[in-house]
Amino acid sequence: MEKLTLTIAVTGLNNTDNPGPGIPVIRALRDSKELNVRIVGLAYENLEPGIYMPDMIDKTYMIPYPSTGIDAYLERIEEIHRKDPLDLIIPNLDAELYTFMKAQTKLVELGITTYLPTIEQFEERHKANLVEFGAKYDIKVPKSKAIVSNTDIQKLSDEFEYPVLVKGKFYDAYIAYNPEQVTNHYNKISAKWGLPVIIQEFIKGTEVNIVALGDGLGNTIAAVPMRKQFITDKGKAWSGITLSDQEMLRITRDLISKTKWRGGMELEMIKTNANEYYMIEINPRIPAWVYLAVGAGQNIPEALVKLAFGKEVTPYESYQVGKMFIRYSWDLLGDIHEFEQLAIFGEIEK
Repeated sequence: MEKLTLTIAVTGLNNTDNPGPGIPVIRALRDSKELNVRIVGLAYENLEPGIYMPDMIDKTYMIPYPSTGIDAYLERIEEIHRKDPLDLIIPNLDAELYTFMKAQTKLVELGITTYLPTIEQFEERHKANLVEFGAKYDIKVPKSKAIVSNTDIQKLSDEFEYPVLVKGKFYDAYIAYNPEQVTNHYNKISAKWGLPVIIQEFIKGTEVNIVALGDGLGNTIAAVPMRKQFITDKGKAWSGITLSDQEMLRITRDLISKTKWRGGMELEMIKTNANEYYMIEINPRIPAWVYLAVGAGQNIPEALVKLAFGKEVTPYESYQVGKMFIRYSWDLLGDIHEFEQLAIFGEIEK
């Protein structure tokens, strides 16, 4: 079979204790026997570790944060594309997805492909809309409320029992046991991610996640569930293991069928002692632990690329249960001239 030869740009290279999905996605693409890829890294900061990791990225370009505005953001993408023609961009961070979705017409005009959910799919699964989402698609969800001021915090005890979860609209989640802790988390999250901040009912149970890929027609191309075995203080999985859980798979396939989800997604659930499943979050992109799914037999990034270019993709029917991942820290050595190149010229070739 002739390999599909592509230049693919990838974001989310911040491979720290709060890792982005970029490097796991790149590893999956490098593993593919059906793709011949040249990888372009799109970095927001000079010290994102993925930039300097050997054998991962062929060339890296600095890009502005999406908060600079869609025009400035697209201007930089277009500048990169003129120097280094891109076939596909895989954005991996929640905060940038809306910009890429809004820009799809322009990207198509440039000859750049993406494979993303629709804006409607993206908007309705927001944390602030989760209660309505659950009712619409018949999924159990915790009670949630969006708050926008410190005044709202004083009224929470009328609706919620402590502890509660305090969540940012993009990232971060903290447990609060009293109004003072809610205030502290609220101030920290709103300063970082803006408003609203989400207050969510705390459900006792085991946190389980599933990574999945939908084809936009209602079909589930891939789905692998896992249980977090070790969680960092930022709430990120530092270790996890694949599960045989037919109910999680049923919920996922049913949701993708009803929403006709297009692209990667991660469903975060709590499984209670009574074997009830509560959806606590829906991330509209590939998660940072996706390489576990690849190791278990489902190369989701590869399948996403093939779907993006209209290639036939046979849905995965199985995966290895009991496959485990463990993250670790590693001192990555580099040279100052690499950092200087990024800082001065905004690009670096490995």
